[in-house]
Amino acid sequence: MVDRSTARHRTTGVQRRWWRRLALLVLLGFALGGATGAVRTLLGPPGVGHFRSERGRAEYAAAYDEAMSALPPPTAVHDVATRWGTVRVYEWAPPGSAGRTPVVLLPGRSSGVPMWQVNLPGFAAQRRILALDALGDAGMSVQGVPLASFDDMAVWIHEVLTRLAPDGAHVVGHSFGGATAAAYARQYPDDVVSLTLLEPVFTFARPPADMMGWAVLGSFPGLPDPVRELALGRIGGGTYDPDDPLARMIAEGSKHYTAALPTPNPLTEDQAARLTMPVYVAIASTDSLAGGRRAADRATAVLPHGIVETWPDTTHSLPMQVAGPLEERLERLWAEQEG
Repeated sequence: MVDRSTARHRTTGVQRRWWRRLALLVLLGFALGGATGAVRTLLGPPGVGHFRSERGRAEYAAAYDEAMSALPPPTAVHDVATRWGTVRVYEWAPPGSAGRTPVVLLPGRSSGVPMWQVNLPGFAAQRRILALDALGDAGMSVQGVPLASFDDMAVWIHEVLTRLAPDGAHVVGHSFGGATAAAYARQYPDDVVSLTLLEPVFTFARPPADMMGWAVLGSFPGLPDPVRELALGRIGGGTYDPDDPLARMIAEGSKHYTAALPTPNPLTEDQAARLTMPVYVAIASTDSLAGGRRAADRATAVLPHGIVETWPDTTHSLPMQVAGPLEERLERLWAEQEG
């Protein structure tokens, strides 16, 4: 395991406040999804993610479009049919990228493709990028059939990439998307050239109990705003910014969308042994939802070909906080696998 304690990340006070808000938003999205999944598990079999009203769908779509406007215009937009529903995929294909292995991006809970707005310009500078909205979660994908287990998550990704990246891909997942990426890679290892897990939740350890407690409290419907804001403040150490487009999108999703996603379990030793491709794991130094030092130690112990790094001065929003250095690190990893 590598501790990147010598790294230097210059961040202004304004940027720090923005990152704290973003950390809060990512945690909010994760919390809302996790609490919904827990309640659904108690009440019965999994259902189908859906907007609770047409008005809610329209309000979310407007917020989503505004958040997407911060990304470069995509080269193409795909709606790919799978057994579980239709998956929205945005593609960026810069000139000269045709001969390179594409990169697949899997988002955290309630964040969708817009969460990559800080990272995407660097990722897409030289490579074809395929960014997916998850089935069963807020976004432009439309679920039609329940996901009975977490393994189903891997299968719908496989059905999408069989169409769009049949020769394999570098797969990158953040937060819940990291757990999804790991599930896909262990079931379809021959299709994954490399695997990158950024603060992956429920993958090498469970989130800290205190963080999850506040997260679940903050996600209860009908909770008075002051109590909700207290809970979310304890989680993220920041305040909600209603003027931020990404914040509004996540808030509209939590208000109007009922998620229907299975909850993963940390990888067993046998499951981790199936990750035979190069695996890069990035863990935050502070308020890690991935499990912090426990997750880093576990990943180091069980991954056959793993590189595990803890990034200083980062939280669960690690990929946005260290976008430039992370992009350089991943480009080296990707280039090494392509000779």
